[in-house]
Amino acid sequence: MPEHTITAADDRLAKRNVAILAYAQAVLGSQMAIQIILGGLAGAYLASDQSLATLPISMTVLVSMFTAPGASLLMGRFGRRAGFLLGACAGAIGGALSAWALMTGSFELLVAGAACTGVYQSFQGFFRFAAADTASEGFKPKAISWVLAGGLVSAIIGPEVVHVSSDLFAPVPFAGAFAMVVLINLAGAAGLLLLRIPIPEKPARGATTGRPLFEIFRQPTVVVAVLCAMVSFALMSLVMTSTPLAMVQCGFTPGHAADVVRFHVLAMFAPSFVTGFLIVRFGHGKVIAVGLALLGACGAIALAGVELSHFYGALIVLGVGWNFGFIGATSLLATAHSAEERAKVQGLNDFLVFGLVAAASFSSGALLSSYGWATVQYAMVPALTIAALALAWLAFRQNSLSGRNVGV
Repeated sequence: MPEHTITAADDRLAKRNVAILAYAQAVLGSQMAIQIILGGLAGAYLASDQSLATLPISMTVLVSMFTAPGASLLMGRFGRRAGFLLGACAGAIGGALSAWALMTGSFELLVAGAACTGVYQSFQGFFRFAAADTASEGFKPKAISWVLAGGLVSAIIGPEVVHVSSDLFAPVPFAGAFAMVVLINLAGAAGLLLLRIPIPEKPARGATTGRPLFEIFRQPTVVVAVLCAMVSFALMSLVMTSTPLAMVQCGFTPGHAADVVRFHVLAMFAPSFVTGFLIVRFGHGKVIAVGLALLGACGAIALAGVELSHFYGALIVLGVGWNFGFIGATSLLATAHSAEERAKVQGLNDFLVFGLVAAASFSSGALLSSYGWATVQYAMVPALTIAALALAWLAFRQNSLSGRNVGV
């Protein structure tokens, strides 16, 4: 039976789901802002070796990488709602373990809590794909960007939770904020109960699930989309992970770091209201190219100085660059596979994305500790160069094919 093509007239369900997913992104996503702000600081508070301070953040990303393929396949079998609720449950456990780790002085328990948060993050990564599940082709870029726009609210909630509740269990620092993560997950899960995305039909015995992964990932569009998503997310993580620690080293307070991260997360998601329209208007390639250019500009601003204004400027530009690069690449990937190929393609994509993000996160703390803030910025250059060259090659190839078709 041929796959039903969703038209613009069918987008009522998609818009309802987008609203629910945007709520989930706003509420549940705030725990990631808390982890960004406090993960390294809590690690520094508990770790005997300061080079391991960012290990909790890195563990979150590493577990996300290994969990993503299984999370995607699980949702392909049991549906998006079941998977997202499981992720929220893991997030609540992660918050509880992290709070208890600080209360008991256990660095190992803090890392375990971060690992549970990583399970949550692997499921959250599929919010953007879920937004496109019930959307027409024309609405998909907008659906993806509107769901990610929910991160604007998370940028307000997360740092505010840090400000208000970090000293809730004084004199133990940060434990109160992690305890609040439990409530955040309960509130987010309540909204996800309203999600209505049909569970994919179980394929008949002997039926295929689309093309083999090897064949799909031989497509130039897929290769470049995944590569640009990997680079955009990894470089954002590279700089962002070490920013709170770098700011404290430069004499600023954790409160200053929380404010900088707040504006960074706002910059990550604020453009989402227009990113989908820009993709439709100018194309995926141009939007991704702007994103990569902004990531480079972030490094230039950070190298210009270590005043508070430099940290604000660099992290704001970093957030906008991530938005254009990552949403553009995600939307481009969605054009290159069929519905029956969705679970395996998206799972492998997020495995690869979070794999490079994990490497960047692990490297960030070590680079900062051993070589300084400037080296973190220079480390972006090789990956940015590779991504830019790949994007230029894809554009040249598409233009050549287009010209050849016109000639026929």
